[in-house]
Amino acid sequence: MTTLPLEEILKQAKSAIESTVDLKSLEDCRVRYLGKKALLSEHLKTLGQLPVEKRPVVGQQINEMKQTIQHLIEKQADVLTQKKITAELAKESIDITLPGRSLNSGSIHPITHTCNTLRDIFTQMGFIFMEGPEIEDDNHNFTALNIPPFHPARAMQDTFYFPNGTLLRTQTSTVQIRAMKTMPLPLRMVAMGRVYRRDFDLTHTPMFHQLECLMIDETVSFANLKGVLTQFLQAFFTLKTAIRFRPSYFPFTEPSAEVDISCLNCEGKGCRICKQSGWLEILGCGMVHPNVLKGAHIDTKRYRGFAFGVGIDRLTLLKYGMSDLRTLFENDLRFLQQF
Repeated sequence: MTTLPLEEILKQAKSAIESTVDLKSLEDCRVRYLGKKALLSEHLKTLGQLPVEKRPVVGQQINEMKQTIQHLIEKQADVLTQKKITAELAKESIDITLPGRSLNSGSIHPITHTCNTLRDIFTQMGFIFMEGPEIEDDNHNFTALNIPPFHPARAMQDTFYFPNGTLLRTQTSTVQIRAMKTMPLPLRMVAMGRVYRRDFDLTHTPMFHQLECLMIDETVSFANLKGVLTQFLQAFFTLKTAIRFRPSYFPFTEPSAEVDISCLNCEGKGCRICKQSGWLEILGCGMVHPNVLKGAHIDTKRYRGFAFGVGIDRLTLLKYGMSDLRTLFENDLRFLQQF
């Protein structure tokens, strides 16, 4: 190895460097020709064997050759680096002839659709909208609604209680109590919001949405209740929607009634959905119980009122022909994009 002339070493190094195809092979060339055990390093070891007058000349030639080889390596490194960048860019380039990838667009949830529709309907009828806390006390959720301790009505709905005695409201009727205590009469108000009960199946969820309507005035009667309900339900569904009232019981209204509408699927003729009856149960209503008015310090000899409550989720199921309430809460994009 040390017998090769310097010119031959330079010739071999130049050829080897120019033939490299990547940075790794170029590094191998650098080690071969400039490393500690390289050919030029072997020449440096023989300087001591040369006559004194030749040592500076040969040493200078070796150093110049080192610089030349280093320059060739750096030049080749630039070339190989540029080739690598070009190859990577070619792989990452975008083919503009390919079809684009569309982004999924959001849509309004069906519950929101229903709430917006209800807000429009009742606003046009002159009702105001009010809100109340979802974490309530026992008085507003039960006692003020004529549901004393150990009353059977409390057993009708399993309640989520907190250790401090507060609870998650089981109905938006709590907003009515707050409105009667704070708002001047006459009063026409609607409350919409989330309520909570321990239940979960095809038609029930632990959290659902409810609308509560209240009207108090000096001349309010059951006929007014029927008129408002008819206008509301026919505006929400269709003008052909028939309505019937059935006597019922609620501790906060007297008299009380259940309201049915003609089946939206068969238009009252009878089908599987309405169990061949032609009717669908939709909500409960009645005249506000005098005990509820008295609890809010309202003169029952002067004022009367009616109230009704309906599940917004149930309205949504009926309007859009759904069968499982849980689909409203599963956030399946395939389902939500239909709206």
